[in-house]
Amino acid sequence: MANHKSSIKRIRANAAKRLRNRYQAKTTRTAIKKLRGSTTKADATPLLSKVISMLDRLAKKNVIHKNKASNNKSKLTKFVNGLA
Repeated sequence: MANHKSSIKRIRANAAKRLRNRYQAKTTRTAIKKLRGSTTKADATPLLSKVISMLDRLAKKNVIHKNKASNNKSKLTKFVNGLA
């Protein structure tokens, strides 16, 4: 256990941030799966913009790597454009 007051506070803050990051990352992954499950372009287009903003937000906060976000956005955009 930490001895300094500041390190105890840092442990609490890190735990809270970890929970928030895990929640946001899991929510984004669920949204990606929902987007991949869509069958029509009309359903997928509004989801795509929502997922792209979620990925950008996670990359900005360094929850996921910026290249991973970019790769996901590219693949999802190609997927949506390929829908009939």
